[in-house]
Amino acid sequence: MKAAVYYGDHDVRIEDRPLPVRKPGEALLRIVRSGMCGTDATEWKAGPLTFPIDRVHPVTGHTGPMILGHEFIGEVVEADTLFAVGDLVASGAGVWCGECVRCLEGRTNLCLNYYTLGLNIDGGMAEFASVPEKALVAVPEGLSADLAGLSQPLAVGLHAARRTGVVDGDTVVIIGAGAIASFVLAGILSLADVDVTVIDFPGSRLDRALRIGAARVIPAGADAVSAALAAIGARGADIVIEASGAPGQLNNALAMVRTGGTILQVGLPAKEQSVDIHSLVMREITVRTTLAHVCDADLAPALEILATTNLGDELLDSVHPFGDLADQLELLATGRLEGKVLFDPQLA
Repeated sequence: MKAAVYYGDHDVRIEDRPLPVRKPGEALLRIVRSGMCGTDATEWKAGPLTFPIDRVHPVTGHTGPMILGHEFIGEVVEADTLFAVGDLVASGAGVWCGECVRCLEGRTNLCLNYYTLGLNIDGGMAEFASVPEKALVAVPEGLSADLAGLSQPLAVGLHAARRTGVVDGDTVVIIGAGAIASFVLAGILSLADVDVTVIDFPGSRLDRALRIGAARVIPAGADAVSAALAAIGARGADIVIEASGAPGQLNNALAMVRTGGTILQVGLPAKEQSVDIHSLVMREITVRTTLAHVCDADLAPALEILATTNLGDELLDSVHPFGDLADQLELLATGRLEGKVLFDPQLA
């Protein structure tokens, strides 16, 4: 089969690989769409950092070149009990043991034996993949493959939104309007009736945030904090979500959150960042973080959002053959992509 294989820094090769061997409890999928994300772009630009290329992954045992792809959907070719041949399914990609203390708490994304297809072992940027059935959800009837291909990153955004504890009537500020921030925005709006302000550089991203449902947008810059507070009130926001990872933005979030409020850190800065601990403590600010998604709680709702709103149309940039992967990774790594890009293994 044809597969996109990561070897290292700026080295992804389209090559022939054997068909995956389906294990008990897994479904063999013919992949119809596979996406890439910021993690893939970071590994392309400066890796291997987290990919187990030059080390052995402690859970999967994988080492060496690895098939990319942790955002994918496919048609079932073979399965055990949960799906029928021909079913279109979305993959959560993350696999949990179901037995450790974190799994028993329902926090399967923090499973002590967790691994992710396409990050820690061969993934779905290929013509076929074998996936544990418990990490798959049926795509709703009528939802296109293109839009269903956005379900895994939307599940990540929905999990992030749940982590805020948002309730009706909250005032929310989101720093960032890129793809993941947009998924978080959609997640927040699906959970509660809230007033959301989005901050980013002027352009199409802010226009998109308004179409998705933000009450207002504010241009990033030296005056962004004061402009946000003028718009929402000097007391500050109930929740501030830092989804850019840009330097200094956690302190900007702290400047915009109300006393006793909540900050959710989504973005991953490239370097260590300082934060005003005195203000955090004296104002009793809650700081939360978010990682991946809980498949059982987030993937099906993500598919439902894509099936019942125009979110997918807003966020899908384009669909490409595997031959375009290196160019698209470079665009994503250098910040030149506005939306999500998918790949169709069947395209020439």
